[in-house]
Amino acid sequence: MNHKFIIRAIIALAIYAISFALVLKFYDDNPSKMQWEEREDYIRNFLTTVQLNQFTFDEALHLLGSPDITEAKRIDNDYYQVTFYRTHHVKSDGITTQEECTPLLFKNNVLLVSGKNAYESFKLL
Repeated sequence: MNHKFIIRAIIALAIYAISFALVLKFYDDNPSKMQWEEREDYIRNFLTTVQLNQFTFDEALHLLGSPDITEAKRIDNDYYQVTFYRTHHVKSDGITTQEECTPLLFKNNVLLVSGKNAYESFKLL
């Protein structure tokens, strides 16, 4: 009986290891393919890791997908863009508002300000 148990345990562990490897290999954590709840969690968690003056707009598009809302303006030779990524659900009305989003302010494609102050800074430019 011990022999059967050991064989079954080895088979179960092998199936688990293969399944785990397949998920890591083929699961695409692309936010654009996630359910909205998962996307909010993913973006909210990801934004805690970004560093000012190092994270770029291109990286944001690649890693977070298209922003929910965006605004841009050019001042002299500088290009400013504020993007809004939804990070917290407020109302189930099918419309994403700025209040449900975390803004990111980019200057010449590089993250300048993140969070509540980003949009205020953008409006003052």
